[in-house]
Amino acid sequence: MANPQKLLQRQRWRRTRRVRKRLRGKYQQVTRPRLSVFRSHKHIYAQVIDDTRGHTLAAASTLDKELRGKISYGGNKEAAKLVGELVARRALEAGVKQVVFDRGPYKYHGRVQALAEAARAAGLEF
Repeated sequence: MANPQKLLQRQRWRRTRRVRKRLRGKYQQVTRPRLSVFRSHKHIYAQVIDDTRGHTLAAASTLDKELRGKISYGGNKEAAKLVGELVARRALEAGVKQVVFDRGPYKYHGRVQALAEAARAAGLEF
């Protein structure tokens, strides 16, 4: 019998690859940076990545010094909204207005959705 932990890791990896493949195919002509989201139980992280050069253009997380005083717990929707606003503000400062949203293996629901909507409200287009 296979190791259940390895099976879950493999399924997560396959979901991530499936999402990224669709993003790459859909926006191949238009080179947009990718807004990638990682979510753990206690925190949420977001990065704007230029895949052509392999550089991170902007990043934000619940561990940032700017958000530490405002957030009591980093694993809820309120924290995700603040991270979305912060990453959008930093991306706009870096000159990025349009991005492609990469949800990774996560459903577009809850904290991931809250981060995306806050980033849209702050001025990012996707």
